[in-house]
Amino acid sequence: MSSERNLRVGVIGLGAGRGHVLRYKDHPRADVVAVADANAALLDERAEVLGVALRYTDPLEMLRKEKLDIVSVATPNKFHYPLTLAALEAGCHVLCEKPIALNASEGRQMVAAAKRAQKRLMVNFSFRFTDQSWALKQQVEAGVLGDVYFGRTVWHRRRGLPKFGGWFGQKELSGGGALIDLGVHRLDLALWLMGHPRPVYAMAGTYNHIAAQKVRRENELFDVEDLAAGTVRFDNGALLVVEASWAANRSRSRNT
Repeated sequence: MSSERNLRVGVIGLGAGRGHVLRYKDHPRADVVAVADANAALLDERAEVLGVALRYTDPLEMLRKEKLDIVSVATPNKFHYPLTLAALEAGCHVLCEKPIALNASEGRQMVAAAKRAQKRLMVNFSFRFTDQSWALKQQVEAGVLGDVYFGRTVWHRRRGLPKFGGWFGQKELSGGGALIDLGVHRLDLALWLMGHPRPVYAMAGTYNHIAAQKVRRENELFDVEDLAAGTVRFDNGALLVVEASWAANRSRSRNT
């Protein structure tokens, strides 16, 4: 029998964080001992269902008091940066929801902080861990595809605009729309499969023509794009096309 102790886990944010709690509970060496959410009503409701007794509306208080080994940061994107830094400073490994932060500068600082603290920082790019992705990666590494010099990665929802008035549609909180929500998953997966060539330049555009019509009808705050498309050129000559949309008006959603 192993003498290793179970790891103490805390989860910040019980929107997406609800799924984090459930998955940690599936792991034999993880004990979710505390959760935090600024919404007190949501915190009590979901913590009760999830069976977590220690609850905090202030995540920094949770980090000070609970001596955690691992923390999931599953908040609106704006708070990924400060809460990840705080968790690393508290001596925790961190699993941060995607995207890592609002911009590249914050992301680089988070990676540097993890190296200084000698802790792991992982971003929740979950598509890398599907059976299909692993099977395709094995085929790429076995040379079945040969030289990968062109890729196209797409996530088009038929009509899946996030709830108007919520944080997903507010650039101050989210940092962006369909690209930073859906597109980052597809970009990460494509780069992983292509062997992470070094990007030389990128050209892209964002649009919100469909969302803008809904904004006018419903008079809600929504200032991010519903469509993003771009091309990335790499130093090995390869080219990658990326497309992400919340409202492509297709006959069905497409995720490739």
